[in-house]
Amino acid sequence: MFEFLNNKKVHLYAPVNGRTICLDDVPDKVFSSHMMGEGIAFEFNDNIVCSPCDGVISLIPSTLHAFGIYANNGAEILVHIGLDTVYLNGKGFEKLATQGDKVKKGTPIIKIDRQFMNQQIISLITPVVITNSNNYDIAIHNNRSVKVGESKILEVKKK
Repeated sequence: MFEFLNNKKVHLYAPVNGRTICLDDVPDKVFSSHMMGEGIAFEFNDNIVCSPCDGVISLIPSTLHAFGIYANNGAEILVHIGLDTVYLNGKGFEKLATQGDKVKKGTPIIKIDRQFMNQQIISLITPVVITNSNNYDIAIHNNRSVKVGESKILEVKKK
């Protein structure tokens, strides 16, 4: 009856202030090979990572290095904060939202301790991918410079 709701286009916005990086250029084969899905990545200098769209937090692992959002059109979005950050086991991260929370674009989700990350020599390149991207038409906006909640980065529409 409400099938049309799942076909609507969802816009994703920058989860950080910084600049975009093509997913192909991310120095991690899991992301650069698009194994996790289609998307875009970021370099940023702030300490807060926000929701890229309206939806529900579907996942925040105990390692706090990533979070998932279930968008209003069914797209499953993964925001992976940094590369190899899973090995920190949650150190240097603070959870600002909880799994199951309804969020709006720009809602703060994870705070990082940038000084700790720098001491650990951690790359904070942050990919944002649609993990079920085979089900969607995705348009990528390669803005060089982006602002949280303002710069459109992806358009995701059900096929």
